[in-house]
Amino acid sequence: MTSTTSTTPAGANPLYRWGKRSLATLGTLMAGLSLACLSTTAGAETGNANELRICAADEAPFSQRDGEGFENRIAVVVAEAMGRTPKFVYSERPGIWLVRDYLDKELCDVVMGLDKGDPRVLTTRPYYRTGYVVVTRKDLDFTLSDWNDDNLAKLTNIAVQLGSPPVEMLKAIGKFETNMNYMYSLIDFKQPRNQYVRVDPARMINEVIQGKADAAMVFASEIARYVKGSTVPLDMALLPPDTVPDSQGRTIEFVYAESIAVRKDDQALLDALNEALDKAQPQINEILQEEGIPLLELES
Repeated sequence: MTSTTSTTPAGANPLYRWGKRSLATLGTLMAGLSLACLSTTAGAETGNANELRICAADEAPFSQRDGEGFENRIAVVVAEAMGRTPKFVYSERPGIWLVRDYLDKELCDVVMGLDKGDPRVLTTRPYYRTGYVVVTRKDLDFTLSDWNDDNLAKLTNIAVQLGSPPVEMLKAIGKFETNMNYMYSLIDFKQPRNQYVRVDPARMINEVIQGKADAAMVFASEIARYVKGSTVPLDMALLPPDTVPDSQGRTIEFVYAESIAVRKDDQALLDALNEALDKAQPQINEILQEEGIPLLELES
């Protein structure tokens, strides 16, 4: 689940791309899910062995109090594979704070959709892998083979999350300054310094649909359902890799593997989750495919 910030708050992971927003109803399946799951706002209570307490923020398309987030659905099938009842413990703050303010304080026990190897936690084997994408109107007839592609000249206004890998790439190819005024208009020119500021992904796709943006460059799982649900034909393609290292030999990473996180001292729960993921992976794949997320092969 995850969007990044232009300045990383203390205790937050700069690779945790929570981005969240409005979405389409998933119908009777989600109505059943809402009845099947317990939900609460975090308090001092402790969990029990029959529950899986899931740290959550009300941030679509990842998780929502009404159960319509795709991570809600995945958490449910994982909990069922463990023989436990899923219990969502909701934060009133953005999801970027879940590890520090909820997981570490033992108000809940797992966080969905963290990057594999996040140093703050233990992470399960990844349950999906995807990357950042470029979304354009189909009538623009846009393709991007690499970051030297002449087609980049077609893009003037590009919708992005502040502090995300595409922003760094725009800086590297000299398109950041020309896009900066539009980019900040998406957050109504709020000052992002020392605070968490993010762009509603539904708005980014609407900007493309309405022709206000030439493209959106966003993490796939954050915007896939809005692309899929558009009545205006859109193209979505994974961004090409960065093949030109900087002066320190680093390249910009656009592909990430997403895992479930537990506290560093909770190896037993980690092992149980990995076993459950093996059982639930076919159902997880179906959920991700319904969401419209382009899936990459999981590395062994």
